[in-house]
Amino acid sequence: MIKFDKKLQEEIEEINHNPAILNILAVICQITGMGFAAVARFTEERWIACAVRDNIDFGLTLGGELKVDTIICNEISKHHDPVIVDNFDQDEEYKHHQTSLIYGLKSYISFPIFLKSGAFFGILFAVDPNPAKIKTPQVKGMFSLFTDLISFHLNAMEEIRATQINLEEEKKEAKFMEQFIAILGHDLRNPVGAINSAAQLQLRLPLDERTLKLAKIIHDSSKRTMGLINTMLDLAQGKLGNGIVLNYTTGKTLENTLNEVIEELRTIAPDRVIEVEMNLKEEIRCDHKRIAQLFSNLLGNALEHGTKDQPVVIRAFSNENGFELTVTNPSTKIPEETMNTLFKPFSRGEVTAGHEELGLGLYIASEIARAHHGKLEATSNDKFTSLTFSINKTSL
Repeated sequence: MIKFDKKLQEEIEEINHNPAILNILAVICQITGMGFAAVARFTEERWIACAVRDNIDFGLTLGGELKVDTIICNEISKHHDPVIVDNFDQDEEYKHHQTSLIYGLKSYISFPIFLKSGAFFGILFAVDPNPAKIKTPQVKGMFSLFTDLISFHLNAMEEIRATQINLEEEKKEAKFMEQFIAILGHDLRNPVGAINSAAQLQLRLPLDERTLKLAKIIHDSSKRTMGLINTMLDLAQGKLGNGIVLNYTTGKTLENTLNEVIEELRTIAPDRVIEVEMNLKEEIRCDHKRIAQLFSNLLGNALEHGTKDQPVVIRAFSNENGFELTVTNPSTKIPEETMNTLFKPFSRGEVTAGHEELGLGLYIASEIARAHHGKLEATSNDKFTSLTFSINKTSL
């Protein structure tokens, strides 16, 4: 096939690979008895075959061109009316037309194809070296219907192409933003770490009450900022496709890891009741730091959003088959639309005063679960909400 510019090449390939258009050409030949049918792209300078059905060795192949000034559709492009000729020898208007003389044709039918915008695209046509009975209402109706169908497919292909271009641009922008977040997070760690270290050193010195208070504020703020930076880096790791990296080296037991998180959260929320039920018969190969991060997100979420005067319940058990950790808090039912996006980044549901986080906690937890070949699931009804992290040993 002759090579064209990229856009025209794509148009020809898309039309030629469209089964509906190819079937239309086959039906035209079958019903009219004509041996050659095609869809042609027509401009002021070029006439190009985009889809071809040739049962008579007419010789015009896919991508083939005819000289614009030798064919009837040159006139169709101007008056936009169909041309139908049963027999050139007997047609008063076209019996001396050069199309018949140059290409050895007796019968000819051609209908214009218009795009949704109203622009003239080209023609649907059929030809044969023998006369054909085609100047009938049935054939005219068929061609009119088929040109409408082809126009529909051409518009659909154009919309798909535009959508793909937009998606590619959006992917590039998203990739850039994720890389930006990763680089920014990485570059911020050093200065924030330095601030945190300086605050820790200050806290070890004999300070007056006002300076001590300021040092604690700096220390707490830098610690929180470092937590946000680490969350940003986790987000970038998950979204960039590499996934969260696990480190399995540890000297702790799983029970110790979970208890450390519970004690930390009890210190932060001393007025809340946390009930714990643990039965860990088997150790699970895991990244204890990441499991602690996951558990802290689940428990922190339960303490924040659960009913304040009722306990948060933690159940953890393991055996030869795997491990399961469930955090349950009394609450009203989470709306369905929120449940559908619960583990997606920046999903926070209804934001209330004092709860203006980024909405990354449960997303990061789900990524940690996925990195462990486990799963994180949520259930919610009118009485409670449960978040369950599980690992099946057969999947490890």
